[in-house]
Amino acid sequence: MKPEVEIYDTTLRDGSQGEGMNLSVADKLRIAERLDAFGMHYIEGGWPGSNPKDIEFFAQAKRRKLRQSRLAAFGSTRRKGVAVENDDQVRLLLAAGTPVVTIFGKTWLLHVREVLRTTPVENLAMIGDTVRYLKDHGKQVIYDAEHGFDGFKDDPEYALATWQAAERAGADLVVLCDTNGGSLPEEIARITTAARGQLTVRLGIHTHDDIGLGVANALAALTAGATQVQGTVNGYGERTGNCNLISAIPNIAFKLGKRCVPEKALAQLRELSQFVDEIANFRHDPRQPWVGATAFAHKGGMHVNAVQKVARSFEHIDPALVGNTRRVLISDLAGKSNIVIKAQELGFKVTNDTPGLKAILERIKELEHEGFEFEAAEASLALLIRRALEHQSLPFQVDGYHVSMRRDGKNSICEATIKLRVGEQAAHTVAEGDGPVNALDKALRTALVKFYPQLKKVVLTDYKVRILETATGTSARTRVLIQSSDGREEWGTVGVNDNIIEASLQALVDSMEYALLRK
Repeated sequence: MKPEVEIYDTTLRDGSQGEGMNLSVADKLRIAERLDAFGMHYIEGGWPGSNPKDIEFFAQAKRRKLRQSRLAAFGSTRRKGVAVENDDQVRLLLAAGTPVVTIFGKTWLLHVREVLRTTPVENLAMIGDTVRYLKDHGKQVIYDAEHGFDGFKDDPEYALATWQAAERAGADLVVLCDTNGGSLPEEIARITTAARGQLTVRLGIHTHDDIGLGVANALAALTAGATQVQGTVNGYGERTGNCNLISAIPNIAFKLGKRCVPEKALAQLRELSQFVDEIANFRHDPRQPWVGATAFAHKGGMHVNAVQKVARSFEHIDPALVGNTRRVLISDLAGKSNIVIKAQELGFKVTNDTPGLKAILERIKELEHEGFEFEAAEASLALLIRRALEHQSLPFQVDGYHVSMRRDGKNSICEATIKLRVGEQAAHTVAEGDGPVNALDKALRTALVKFYPQLKKVVLTDYKVRILETATGTSARTRVLIQSSDGREEWGTVGVNDNIIEASLQALVDSMEYALLRK
């Protein structure tokens, strides 16, 4: 079905202008293919007149066929005093070979006079000439009215004249841009309504998030008559970023009830968000609305009890609709319902009537008071529940350890010794490492693989240290969080102690035990 709202993705152009964002040509091609598979209507590939990387991207993109999306090249109107056919930047836009060309022009007289240093009349000619020239070459032309809202607030008559110049020249769409990101939703709605009343061409909206209203402003424009939203995956972009399409899309589909991307794509939203983060080498934001790990996480005991009975009592939508999942967190705020749901998630067959739940809850609250934290250490939590419910013997027992460090010339050498038992058999190993924790990890692993060869696949993927009660200085308690993986599954464990080595060993032992006992 034809969409009521088109989604125009500018991650590869506007998003790449964000601080810390550096995409290679290969990265851009991979993201473009993923955006196409997701069902974005437009993908803005870059500005072929601005840098060699974008020129190379478009050269390679010509050899690839998009199935659902239309590729757009981005650029500006012709330069002042230069015939459009002689403008090198405009020629490069045509050379990019895309079916769509998006150009921006000036709306705000401040920019016309002080930035371009030209006249209002010449600016109108620059807009009209460029749109007309590109249309004459068979392109779909989208006109981005840069500083559209600031320009309208400053001089409504001239702002409207620039938009009408693009319309008369044949622009397929006029996009109103809140380039500085400082407008409020009511301003966006009022000015979009004014434009809708004076133009016959379709309107789009391009917002930035400088005051935290990028998505809200885009939605305001849609309710006022716009039919296209421009934005970026995860809100990447200059300064504080652009309208976040990962939030805008489900708001359009589920809250405004308007058709946008294909319905089946909505369940891939979280996966798309994580994919682009991974390619961009950014850590995924756990607090991102809709798709973040905490978006449907419940911690308070009363909340969890209500969700257990009626999910929508504390969830605005089914998390599965956007590819997310409900999470129940365990902490000193937990109630019995938290334990039941979390235990069920971890594979235990329990109900509210299972004996031992109260003892588990009390033990968790005691440990949290000591500094333990189980939200990122579900493997340690699973072991705690297993020990309370199943009373199984441990797969191994650490009897003692010793860690030392010595200097050999300019090099420091850390050595760890560990003694453990598996049933009636004992093991005693020594290992060197880059630091005391690394040495201890190697010693523990070397001792255990003699009995459990499957542990060869287990590797430590992350190690975090948090100092608790910092006012006590170097004697403060330390919390260690460890992330481990066997190449298929990842799990987290925790240890807390006044001694960082002891805390690390607790987390390491839990990691190995979980690898052996998990179901």
